Amino acid sequence: MTPEQKQHIIDTSWELHEAVEKAYLEHQAKKGDASWPEKQRLLLADMALHLLQTAMSPQALSQDKLRNNLHAIMTISDQYLPSAQLAKATERLYLPNEQ
Repeated sequence: MTPEQKQHIIDTSWELHEAVEKAYLEHQAKKGDASWPEKQRLLLADMALHLLQTAMSPQALSQDKLRNNLHAIMTISDQYLPSAQLAKATERLYLPNEQ
C-alpha cells in the first residue's frame, strides 16, 4: 500500500469518526437505559476508527496508542461478550514486553 493510499484511508476515517462521534454525543441514552447498548456500539465504532488510524499511521506503530486503542475496544466489548472477560484481560496489555 502506498503512503498516499494510507493517507487517503486516514483522511476518510476522520470523516467517519466525525459522523460517529456526533451520533454518539447526540444519543440521549444513560447507563441502564434500554438504548444504552446502542450508544455503546457507537462508542465501539469510534474506538475502532482510532485503532484504524493508529494502524495506518505513517510513523512507527506506537505501542502506547495501540494499547490504549485495544484497552478501550476490549472494555466496551466486554458487555457484549461477558464470558470472554475482556475487561479483565486488558490488564495484560500493560505488562512489560518480554524479549
